[in-house]
Amino acid sequence: MRRGRHEAPYDDPRHALADEAEGYLLAHLHRDRARREAEELCARMPWLTTAQAEELTGHYVRRRLDVTRQLLHGTVRRAEELRQEYESRYAALRHALLRRHAACACALLACAGAVSALAVLLIR
Repeated sequence: MRRGRHEAPYDDPRHALADEAEGYLLAHLHRDRARREAEELCARMPWLTTAQAEELTGHYVRRRLDVTRQLLHGTVRRAEELRQEYESRYAALRHALLRRHAACACALLACAGAVSALAVLLIR
């Protein structure tokens, strides 16, 4: 994972291969973990035949991967929603800050103009 970077990782095509490899490795990690859990479950049921244990293991792994996929899709969807909310809030804050700076600059210029005009009047 890339931490501490300022650019958005989903906008940079240079990282696409690294992201794909990371996803591949994570998928295999989840599958291996699910298989290990299924084998532990089958080991606690000594009455299962080998075929039944393999069928149960396959079913457990498929179901577990489906659940993991649904959770990941939900997480990605929520991350996108949050990103959009934060980007819109950031844009609104930037706009408000720009407005305030512009108002301050105008006030400063008006004060400078008034002081200049007052100085001209006092000099005459």
